[in-house]
Amino acid sequence: MGETHPIEGVWYPLYAEHEGEEAPKMVLDKMEIELVAGKYFVRFGGAVMDTGTYTVDADNDLTLLGVTGPNAGRTIPCIFKFAGGALSICYGLGGERPKKHATGPGQQLYLANYQRKEI
Repeated sequence: MGETHPIEGVWYPLYAEHEGEEAPKMVLDKMEIELVAGKYFVRFGGAVMDTGTYTVDADNDLTLLGVTGPNAGRTIPCIFKFAGGALSICYGLGGERPKKHATGPGQQLYLANYQRKEI
């Protein structure tokens, strides 16, 4: 306990897709996610839109629990890959943990590739 996980920090998306459709760059340019001390914050244009808690288990699976915003009360199982200053998260929006870092029509998956924000 007390040790920080390498995914902690402020991240901004370089690329994202939902059910196989790429997210518009103008939307990505306004978003960021902060992961710190078991809490997450999603900001859009500087305003906090979504908050909650997160856990990382021994298999390096990530689980989000929404507290405020559009995901309040939702549990979102995720998988992630972390390498250097890059983080890729695939979110299981339908409640099932994704099996790979890819999305397709009707899968209820959201994939985002993030770059660490230097503060």
